[in-house]
Amino acid sequence: MIFRYTILYVEDVAGTLDFYERAFALKTLFLHDSGDYGELKTGETKLAFSSRELMKQLGKTPGNADPKAPVFELAFETNDVGGALDRAVRAGAKLVQEARKEPWGQITSYVSDPNGYLVEICSSVQLPSAG
Repeated sequence: MIFRYTILYVEDVAGTLDFYERAFALKTLFLHDSGDYGELKTGETKLAFSSRELMKQLGKTPGNADPKAPVFELAFETNDVGGALDRAVRAGAKLVQEARKEPWGQITSYVSDPNGYLVEICSSVQLPSAG
């Protein structure tokens, strides 16, 4: 098996793609003519969005994201956490946590996207060397 997609349910797929382009410098890979499904170019695993309306038509009942009680997060790694955080907030992200250095040495910050999904903007993690 190959893990290919993470799909978030949103009200406005095109608007969400536009936000992620402006906030995180990602590019839209695909937007269906219906406007109900779109993907961002993110490498091997795509970050995709499906409209809540389409999910309802398919018999699902999508819940609402809540950055104060998240069940997952998206994480974007960068060498300039402060600059990336500023860009995301200027694009419309809501600040959840300012950039801070964690005890393990990583710099982390958090925002929520316009749909309420929690997004981490962080530096890389220094993993201990083997051996």
